[in-house]
Amino acid sequence: MKFSLIICTYMRPRSVLQLLQSVQEQTLYPDEILVIDGSTNTETEIILKENLFSNLIYYAVPPEHRGLTKQRNYGIERVRTEMEVVCFLDDDTVLEKDYFEEIIKTFKDNPDVSGVGGVARNENSWTLAEPNIKYDSNRYCQWEEFVYKEGQRNVVRNYLGLQSNLGPGRMPDYSHGKTCGFPLNGKTYEVDLLIGMSFAFRRRVVDSIRFSPYFEGYGLYEDADFSIRALQFGKNVINTQVQLSHFHHPSGRPNQYRYGKMVVRNGWYVWRVKNPKPSLNAIIKWHSITILLTLIRFTNTFTTNKKKEAFTEALGRTMGWWSLLWNKPKLNS
Repeated sequence: MKFSLIICTYMRPRSVLQLLQSVQEQTLYPDEILVIDGSTNTETEIILKENLFSNLIYYAVPPEHRGLTKQRNYGIERVRTEMEVVCFLDDDTVLEKDYFEEIIKTFKDNPDVSGVGGVARNENSWTLAEPNIKYDSNRYCQWEEFVYKEGQRNVVRNYLGLQSNLGPGRMPDYSHGKTCGFPLNGKTYEVDLLIGMSFAFRRRVVDSIRFSPYFEGYGLYEDADFSIRALQFGKNVINTQVQLSHFHHPSGRPNQYRYGKMVVRNGWYVWRVKNPKPSLNAIIKWHSITILLTLIRFTNTFTTNKKKEAFTEALGRTMGWWSLLWNKPKLNS
């Protein structure tokens, strides 16, 4: 299967180089690599001229095409017609050597799968469960023979009965799914949501839908929106053998107030894409969890070292929630 890799980047030349060096070491190499650069300087272009990679095409996008959502769509429009799979990677990731081999194998072995995602091994906190220990279900998530220690927000949700009743990667009727991911056990799991740092789709998906213009700008949750709409073409799966590391480069991210506001408003948008006519119970749960997470973020002002960031994010979440009363996001196709 011929496949293309799209890397959207902004002002991160060293991160892009590190990612491409890991691509160069792959057991299966992309037939096409499109670097879609929204940078306001030429540093990324220069570093790619100094370090050559096979099958790479570099695009410096004009200002009107900057932003993750626009750049991804810009890249899709330039994928060669013979490509059967289109892969997307965040520019601050580094791949394990068999990353693409495992992705293509998943597509080949499963004709009903249209989207495949991977796992960041440096963020994976699952451990093997001790056989003689009974774990508190409010403080630990158990999955097969593995266990994961829940964070504060999920512990509180568990005690209040507001936790998702579905597995990781699944979106319940009231959204707010489990955020624990999957253990690195070599298995593949069907999900609703794939993560934009690492996902790939069959050509029929990207030929039929685009990343929504609603998320133009920073684009928080644009990957969730795209994943949900991709389900009309087949299954989405996480293959835990598709592994990489994700380093969350700090540049190019919004301030905490804007981020908090987007968490709520974009979260509402994605919820309604998946569930356009929620039941009263689902509506109550969505708002209850949103308010709870905002309150927890306010308490982080006193319990963490990053007091200003916690407070401003909580303010953003609060304003985002209030704004839904008079200015709900308009759903796009």
